[in-house]
Amino acid sequence: MTYCLGIKLKAGIVGLADTRITSGNETSTAEKYKVFQHEDRKLFIMTSGLRSVRDKSLTYFSEILQEKVEDYTKLYQAVNAFGEQVKRVAQEDKSALSESGLQFNIHTIVGGQFPHDDEHKLYLLYPEGNWIEIAKGYPFTIIGNSGYGTPVLRRTLRHDSTIKFALKTGFLSFDSTRVSANDVGYPLDVLIYPKNGDEIRVRRFQEEDLRSISNFWGQKLTEAVHEVPDDWINGLE
Repeated sequence: MTYCLGIKLKAGIVGLADTRITSGNETSTAEKYKVFQHEDRKLFIMTSGLRSVRDKSLTYFSEILQEKVEDYTKLYQAVNAFGEQVKRVAQEDKSALSESGLQFNIHTIVGGQFPHDDEHKLYLLYPEGNWIEIAKGYPFTIIGNSGYGTPVLRRTLRHDSTIKFALKTGFLSFDSTRVSANDVGYPLDVLIYPKNGDEIRVRRFQEEDLRSISNFWGQKLTEAVHEVPDDWINGLE
C-alpha cells in the first residue's frame, strides 16, 4: 500500500509520500514521486498502485514530455498527456494482469504550474485516465491508504492555512496512517512548491528525524483524552 498526500493552499502546494514497498514478505523503499522542471514549467507526480504500471506510465510520459514540453502551456494539458499514457499501459497490460489475478491500479496526484496557468494547480488522476482538480473547498487529496489520516486533515486544514501548518498536519496524517498500517512507513519524502516559487523543493525525513514530533503528538492525544468531560459516563462504570 501507499500513502501520498497532496495539499493545495493559497500559499502553494505541499506533497508528502511514504517510501515503503511491500512485496509478499519482503519490504524495501523507493521514491513514489517524480519531479519535472523545465524553465517555467514545473510539476510533480505522486502515484499509488502497481509498481509496474507506475514505472511504465512514467517512462512513456517522460518521453512525451521531453519531446512536447513546449506544446503544453497549462498543467492540465500535461495531466491529459499522462492520462493518455496510463490508458496506453492499460491497453498493453490490463488483460495479462487480470489473467494473473492482479487488478490494473494506478492513482496519481499531479501538482505544479505552467506558464498560462493563473495559479498553481493540483489534480487527482484515476486509473481510467480521467481527473478532477483539487479546489480550495476541499484542499487536499490522499491516494493509497487514506482512511487513517483523513480525519486530522478534515478537522484542521483550510485553503488559507500556511505551508508550515499544512506540513505539520500533513505529518500527523502520515503518522496516524503509519502507526495503523504496517504497509506505510519511513522514509518520508516532502515536496514544497510555494506560490510564485522558482522550483519544487524536496526533502527526505528518516524516522529518527521526526520521532520526537510523533512522541509529542501521542502525549498530547493522551492528555486530551483525560481532559474530555466524563459526566456522561457516570453510572456506566
